[in-house]
Amino acid sequence: MNSRHAYPFEKLRVWESARPLTKKVYGLTRSFSRAEIYGLISQLNRASISVAANLAEGSARTSRKHQAHFSQIAYGSLMELACLLIIAVDLEYLSAGDESRFPEEIEEISRRLNALLNAQLS
Repeated sequence: MNSRHAYPFEKLRVWESARPLTKKVYGLTRSFSRAEIYGLISQLNRASISVAANLAEGSARTSRKHQAHFSQIAYGSLMELACLLIIAVDLEYLSAGDESRFPEEIEEISRRLNALLNAQLS
């Protein structure tokens, strides 16, 4: 955790896991055709950012129910990202080899999100 800040979301391991995923997605989309700047590039980048951003927003909520709501949105964004990566392969913007670098990371974040959600709902 960055010692300069003490935001609640910085204490979440799942938020820490989501940050490198976002960086990886942004790096990947730099190689896509500029014709996709408002399409697939934008969707991939926004979905990756949404995971971390919704965890941050949820951490600021005072009730567990509201925190869980934002954790569910983060999970939805994670699944959207997984889907978009598959579509990027279908559209030949991404090789299957490049796409194969993501499932393990997505699965790890998914497990952490589910654990957080279970804690918030218990």
